[in-house]
Amino acid sequence: MAAIMPDSDSEDELPPGWEERATVDGSVYYVNHATKGTQWTHPRTGKKKVVSGDLPFGWEKCVSEDGKVFYVDHANRRTTYSDPRLAFATEEKEHAQDFRQRFDGSTMALQVLHGRDLAGKVAIITGANTGIGFETARSMALHGCTVVFACRDAKKSQEAISKIKAERVNASCEFIELDLARLHSVKTFVTNFKLRYKKLDMLVLNAGVFGVSFSLTPDGYETTFQVNHLSHMYLTLQLESLMGQGSRVVVVSSESHRFSNLSSATLSQTSLSPTSATHFWSLMAYNNSKLCNIAFGLELARRWEDKGIIVNSLHPGNMVSSELSRYWWFYRILFAVVRPFTKSLQQAASTSVYCATAPELEGATELYFNNCCRCEPSAAARDPELARILWDLSTTMIQAIISPGDGDGDGSGDGVVSDN
Repeated sequence: MAAIMPDSDSEDELPPGWEERATVDGSVYYVNHATKGTQWTHPRTGKKKVVSGDLPFGWEKCVSEDGKVFYVDHANRRTTYSDPRLAFATEEKEHAQDFRQRFDGSTMALQVLHGRDLAGKVAIITGANTGIGFETARSMALHGCTVVFACRDAKKSQEAISKIKAERVNASCEFIELDLARLHSVKTFVTNFKLRYKKLDMLVLNAGVFGVSFSLTPDGYETTFQVNHLSHMYLTLQLESLMGQGSRVVVVSSESHRFSNLSSATLSQTSLSPTSATHFWSLMAYNNSKLCNIAFGLELARRWEDKGIIVNSLHPGNMVSSELSRYWWFYRILFAVVRPFTKSLQQAASTSVYCATAPELEGATELYFNNCCRCEPSAAARDPELARILWDLSTTMIQAIISPGDGDGDGSGDGVVSDN
């Protein structure tokens, strides 16, 4: 269990006469002006703190003619002698899963990123052209991240990118076509991505469908299952060679996973992907796909832990007003009725952004979040036997469409799936 500390920051207040400073390499120390002494631990909490080696987004370190160091906030056109990194100091952790809850359900994605500079980072976000995915992409791009829109609709993606560039003209965003209903489209996407980029820092598996009537994809699998789980699994495993220590995989699931009817005893290819409409219920298909999301995320985290790749799952919010309800008029009406009582898209994107970027989650993997706070998923989602069976069944289903010898064509030697 993670050692989640109190969500109050009052204990961080320094006693009178103390000052917080930071060294060039990011270590925080404390000055007692009364005794002229210094120490590395906080005088109240006894904890050590560190700051990022980089200045917050939009800040510049300068030196005056008389040798004094000062900092310029270009965004707000102000100057200070205080190191702005101190506002974002984090406690050193004894264990990877020790972290303080800093945000909640009302937090905006842009608030999570306040002061953060993501320049040099590369992220893929599926379904980034609309809804929660767009706000996730927008928030990260506005803070310097290079964001690849992995979407099916080129026109909508370019329109979404144009909106972001209207806010920040030098925002780095690119569209690469991805149709999650076709595994070969996933393979083509990965090939095209590898031609442009040599690393991947963040992969946000955000796209999904809800309330879809029974149908089979061109690959012959039930649509909700393939779009929400199977293709995302294949995408993730094909990108493994570009991820390394500190890379993050963020799996957007839902609290709906708690109402799945799947178990390790009943899991089969037919229960995952029925071949006919008999006994098919779109809502249960969605619940089952969301359980698959978390089970896959937890199994992937276990398999990739020695690589230093962080994998976490999350619930963005209940009945958020996005295009998720577009497939049935009843759901559209229901989502519209509850809209005043649900999260905004910026609030719904906050947990995705938190899992993708929060410094305190460095090394914290195999977790499930809701409202930027760790919580326990269902017992079924934590069942290692269910996760193993799901992994094996999904692998078989992928290999039925993409033969094991069908590589990427980039010489990386990646197979269809990882056997780690």
